[in-house]
Amino acid sequence: MSKGRLEAFSDGVIAILITIMVLELKVPHGADLRSLSALAPVISSYVLSFVFLGIYWNNHHHLFQAVKRVDGRVLWANLHLLFWLSLVPFVTAWLGDNPGAPVPVAIYGAVLLLAGCAYFVLARVLVALHGKESTLAVAIGEDRKGIASVVLYAAGVGFAFVRPPVSLALYVTVAVMWLIPDRRIERILTHTGESAH
Repeated sequence: MSKGRLEAFSDGVIAILITIMVLELKVPHGADLRSLSALAPVISSYVLSFVFLGIYWNNHHHLFQAVKRVDGRVLWANLHLLFWLSLVPFVTAWLGDNPGAPVPVAIYGAVLLLAGCAYFVLARVLVALHGKESTLAVAIGEDRKGIASVVLYAAGVGFAFVRPPVSLALYVTVAVMWLIPDRRIERILTHTGESAH
């Protein structure tokens, strides 16, 4: 399979997941702002999940911009990531219907945690394929931001059973961390003048 085909498939899956999430949003029964405000937890969980899926889509694009080829291990690592992302619409709807409930907050965080771990594995498999001196390896480095994200997700899962609002704040913190563009790969590609397309 070519790198382009893997990227196109992944883009399609993420687009479908976003579509599924938006279709889960129900129109308010009333025509006033109070009717809309009753949907605030559902809309909030949708916005947070949309941001997370957007972050994964953006970073996935940058990851594959820095590599030249894929192999069977990369395909499986990519499917592993897509598996966890495919659960985002389910946990988003559950969290939106049960805001602040410990189990939905914990399961939402667990899916984010496992998606974060899967992304980390995918990046490491790509580095192993291309070598420690590759553009990707140099750009990623020790990946402190990725490791910090996984630690915050794990803390959020733990706090869900004690203080669910703290968990949600940790999940939002991770999203904010990644909303600041991660330009490591772009900087390396620009500096070296390399294009992996």
